[in-house]
Amino acid sequence: MYIPHAFSSRDPAALDRLAACNAFGTLVSQLGGAPFASHLPVLYHRAGGRVILTGHWARANPQWRDIEGQRVLCMLHGPHAYISPRWYPEPEKNVPTWNYAAAHVYGKVRVIHEAGELERIVTALAAQYEAGAPKPWRFEDTGDAGRARLNAIVGFELSSEEAEVKLKLSQNHAEDNVRGVIDGLRALGSQEASAVADWMEEALSQRSRGSGTPHSG
Repeated sequence: MYIPHAFSSRDPAALDRLAACNAFGTLVSQLGGAPFASHLPVLYHRAGGRVILTGHWARANPQWRDIEGQRVLCMLHGPHAYISPRWYPEPEKNVPTWNYAAAHVYGKVRVIHEAGELERIVTALAAQYEAGAPKPWRFEDTGDAGRARLNAIVGFELSSEEAEVKLKLSQNHAEDNVRGVIDGLRALGSQEASAVADWMEEALSQRSRGSGTPHSG
């Protein structure tokens, strides 16, 4: 990933926050000599200094068939928003851009077929995304019918070898410009724009304290 120095983060908390914000990843490998991507929810955790991403494909998805042994890429995307020059004190001296947070995690994949492991993955995904529901769906309530449907999926575990985090949050602009963008985003009133404004506020706060990346928050 192209990452200018101003937008590069080596703070593990930035990657943790990105995954907590949006753990719907894009898993890219080679299939038949060409790039192949799947869009998948993933479970994220750290183990022994490495990031571990876990999830599953539909068995009909061919990506799992020859992915083992490859160095693959999983992309995680945070909030993003269009940035208008109107929001700067001197709009005539600026151009439109886009602010965003994104991470690339590289590593090797272990393919999972064992029913017990697959059940743990489905159970954990449901527990994460059903949290807070008045009556959460639980895999264990599906009985034999649910366990039979495990035959229709294939699991994976990606163990990271390298991770890159890009936080493009107007760090290369003067504070007046950043404040103008934050105000402009908040005025839009959308959840996505407000999330970008929050990340920018924290990046600006870190800048004033001598650090270049938002805290984990």
